[in-house]
Amino acid sequence: MACLDRRDLGLLVLRVGTGAVLAAHGTQKLAGWFGGGGIEGTTAAMEAMGFHPPKHSAVAAGLGEAGGGALLALGLATPVAGAAAAGAMAGAVAVHAPAGFYAQGGGYEYPAFLGFTAAAVGLIGPGRYSVDHATRHVFNKPWVVALAFAGSAVAAAAVVGRRAKGRAVIDPDTT
Repeated sequence: MACLDRRDLGLLVLRVGTGAVLAAHGTQKLAGWFGGGGIEGTTAAMEAMGFHPPKHSAVAAGLGEAGGGALLALGLATPVAGAAAAGAMAGAVAVHAPAGFYAQGGGYEYPAFLGFTAAAVGLIGPGRYSVDHATRHVFNKPWVVALAFAGSAVAAAAVVGRRAKGRAVIDPDTT
């Protein structure tokens, strides 16, 4: 019997914990679980926050969180999962940034932490106790890492930029 590797065990705990939190937040958006607004409530919230089109934004945020979180927890397609979750959190950071850093004041501390953690796991890899390891890392290759993070960065920049541009048209006094 092989010895437990503390690094792999630590990655398992980090993956499952972060993935579960992200998945719970995503299912609030998509299905209304855990007191969430579901897709209708999330669509209305996205519209109020300046995301357009709001329903597409709601679905993308929900899938980035729920799907990315579930995949992170499993350690399946870990680079894609980490990049998707980090991209979704970039949108949340943009929403909370005007309130400053700290979460108790409505700031971006919490989504930034989740985003950085998801990105780190996506870059480090899932560890031995994962579906990726069991499938010989079919979805955890260096080119997948590069493609997933580049795609997520471009998508997040486009969404956040479109939101900022739309908000500037609505309120020309904001810079």
